[in-house]
Amino acid sequence: MDAWWQCEIPYPYVDQKILDASPSVRAVLPNRLCDPRLAADLFEEVMDEFALCDDLGMNIICIEHHAGINSLIGSNPVVSGMLARQTKKVRLLSLGTLISLRADPVRIAEEYATCDVMMRGRFDIGFVKSGGTEFASANQNPVNNEERFWEAIDLVTKTLTTRDGPFSWEGKHFTHRHVNIWPGPYQDPHPRMWAATGDPRSAGEVGRRDFRHVLVLRGPEGTKAAYAAHRKARADAGMPKATTDNFAYAALVYVGDTEEEGIAGGEKLLWFLNTSLKSAPQFNRFLPGAAPPAAAPGLYRTKPKAQVGIDMKDAEKGVTTASQNAQKLMSLTAREAMQQGILFAGNPDSVYRQIMEFYDKVGGFGHLALIGRSGPMTHAESKKGIRLFSSEVLPRLREVKDIEVG
Repeated sequence: MDAWWQCEIPYPYVDQKILDASPSVRAVLPNRLCDPRLAADLFEEVMDEFALCDDLGMNIICIEHHAGINSLIGSNPVVSGMLARQTKKVRLLSLGTLISLRADPVRIAEEYATCDVMMRGRFDIGFVKSGGTEFASANQNPVNNEERFWEAIDLVTKTLTTRDGPFSWEGKHFTHRHVNIWPGPYQDPHPRMWAATGDPRSAGEVGRRDFRHVLVLRGPEGTKAAYAAHRKARADAGMPKATTDNFAYAALVYVGDTEEEGIAGGEKLLWFLNTSLKSAPQFNRFLPGAAPPAAAPGLYRTKPKAQVGIDMKDAEKGVTTASQNAQKLMSLTAREAMQQGILFAGNPDSVYRQIMEFYDKVGGFGHLALIGRSGPMTHAESKKGIRLFSSEVLPRLREVKDIEVG
């Protein structure tokens, strides 16, 4: 098993009273609330933390989100390009440019190819479906978003793999009459591709495309159901069985010297859930075409607060959307989050045990994505967590071999 560290560079400095009064922490908060001097400090700290991961041999992930306190990385290609030059050893996963919201997938492919060349093949490409406020921020219609998502991926793939262009693309959602990027990617035919999705239909498509499948904060039942849909789609298509290398899981992770210190760090990571996932209903739930049909009836029902985060029946059916999943995850304590498999926190032995217990519950995975810094966590605390995980947990995880699971 390998590990990948990530931080979205959240902005924790907006007064809580303002956040409580706002219908959303994304899209509607005026950017006068973001002090560029504090933002510059955060970027400098987190870029240093990425560099520390490179020194210690732990892979890194660059995320992208827009117009909110949950992430200051509004341009993944810019930060990925910086990391391509700053790092020397580890792999970088761009997870990723919100591909269905960009007008020209060819430009995205060009940016990816440039990063891959700069890194001499240490670059991975991750695709995520956009949601909620980001449709509004990008001035995009959510209807047919999933169709645009897969067509954009097809165009990116063809752009990266075509060596005897130019070619033209006349699709349902994208038209590009002259495609011939320079340079092409360093890796042949293209960098390893990932996708983050949880519903059975798109999970199956990820399997058929042989992408690496990452589940984000889905807990054991939702993750197990998505992995099963991935494997079934491969079997139905007559493809070789999947191995654990096909699968990844993203969770909040913090390691301390003691159990108490680790859990205290995990409590700080929960800011990511308790604050930054707050999103206005009209953005997050009621946009037409934004959710799979099977999930639509549940969008109009709000669970009592006592049930938030612990009722996993919808996840067991594999029909929850990312926004529904987010609603369930808010207001958890560290212990509750640990019980649900979305937070691994404690001392090194405890964190390793939690990861492996989750591994067994979901049927195995070959990659762990650590959401390692969020909210009020300090630069010093973040660096300590990285060092302890890299030295005390990661070597043991790397002893977990890739096995056939499909």
